[in-house]
Amino acid sequence: MQAIATKKINMESIMDAIASKIDSAAFTTWIAPMKTDVCQNCLNLVAQNQFTADYVKNQYGKILTDIAADFSLNINICAGVVNNAVNLANDNVVCEYTPNKTQTTQNNGFSDFICCDENMFAVAACKKMAMGNASFSQLFIHGANGSGKSLLVDCICNTTNMRVVKMSGGQFVSDFARALRDKTIFSFKDFCRKCDLFILDDVCALAGKRASCDEFTQLMIDLKNAGKNIVLTANGAPNALGGFDKRIQSLFASGLVVDIVAPNAFVRRSMLIKSGVDTDVANELSKQITQNGHVVNGIINKINTYTELMGEHVNMDVAARLLGDMLSKNKTPIAMVKTMCEKMAISFDEICGNSRTRRLTRARQIMMAALKCATNLSLTEIGNVCGGRDHASVVYALNQIEKQKSSDLILNAEIDEMVKLCK
Repeated sequence: MQAIATKKINMESIMDAIASKIDSAAFTTWIAPMKTDVCQNCLNLVAQNQFTADYVKNQYGKILTDIAADFSLNINICAGVVNNAVNLANDNVVCEYTPNKTQTTQNNGFSDFICCDENMFAVAACKKMAMGNASFSQLFIHGANGSGKSLLVDCICNTTNMRVVKMSGGQFVSDFARALRDKTIFSFKDFCRKCDLFILDDVCALAGKRASCDEFTQLMIDLKNAGKNIVLTANGAPNALGGFDKRIQSLFASGLVVDIVAPNAFVRRSMLIKSGVDTDVANELSKQITQNGHVVNGIINKINTYTELMGEHVNMDVAARLLGDMLSKNKTPIAMVKTMCEKMAISFDEICGNSRTRRLTRARQIMMAALKCATNLSLTEIGNVCGGRDHASVVYALNQIEKQKSSDLILNAEIDEMVKLCK
């Protein structure tokens, strides 16, 4: 009895010593739920899962080793099954995390991705990432909707031999929230980290969601420290993404950042011909389709379905009648502004709103300058489509742009790009 009492007192003394050296919140969250005992001059700390064990080792290993040494003990921190009478908020013994299945496009890899000259660098970077020997720590792909970002990451998935975890941004947010609700958060963390390559398609879905952003930031840091590969996609460059603080933006930009452009006429024509559309029809349609891969796929589906159901060959006359609602018409000023908003990763509501942040003010000025160059709109009309700005505001914006153009080459390139979008 005396021996048992002594052991109990020693265990309480050890835990008191640990509690005095570690922040109370951290002690309650990480140390208290662990199973502890002393056996053969060794202090054993058994965690609920491997993630917890690794975290405790990395964060508190030295403190725990020193405390064990004060009691003339060695220390062993490991993962195992812990049978607690009460389920704690961070205990994932209640049930295991089961990820939702992510749909991946069935393709033959990069041979199915029709590449224009502007996208060759991005495709080469993706191929390098798929091989598993990329020297860059992460790959950030950005481009407008319909430019092929999701298709590229699917090509990586279907080509690589690495263990891949692929999620959409929306799936990460919902699965993270579900893991917190179901008390499977540590299993969720383990699942995301047990891979060689982690892909998040559309990080913009995390914008403004602080808890999800913090979780994903820690995930990126852990993966990079472990030498794992990461691929991210977004509608805009890291420094142009709204809803993220500067720390996360800089982390996004810390690897290789590449942009891809929407399919040009050559790519659109090649996509149509590859799907079985007649060459003369593809030549004509490629000139009338807007620069968006989603629209091209929609037209291909419509033509193929019409041929299958009606048994009628689709020539240009049939195509013109069949696709009248999908072929491009003259762009309206509002459509031009929305296209520029999409390219700059800014919502149309933000441009039309009253916010005067530096980012939005600069974007409005660039759009006004582009509309002045690309259209015959009056200054009053330009102000109306940019959120109801008056004539004086447009004049001021154009003057500011003119002052900066002579010394800012990047600004000139941005305006030229916006002008091309408006034509």
